[in-house]
Amino acid sequence: MASTQPELYKALLQALIQARKAAGITQVELAARIGRRQTFVSKYETEERRLDVAEYIAIARAIGTKPYELMRETEHAASPAE
Repeated sequence: MASTQPELYKALLQALIQARKAAGITQVELAARIGRRQTFVSKYETEERRLDVAEYIAIARAIGTKPYELMRETEHAASPAE
């Protein structure tokens, strides 16, 4: 099933990647924190695999960011000015 909001999904994904990098966490370190392999991280970061909401939340927490705040900031930045 295709996303009905592909640009918002891409913005959320980029925010998650930027948060990981800003925290100085490698894909390998993140994978270990969430109990997955590095290829899992690589695949969602390159959009080869999609994340579901529960995965997004777990990853954001493992990075040390607040998932809802990250979503809120991304949604605000991606929304057209009213």
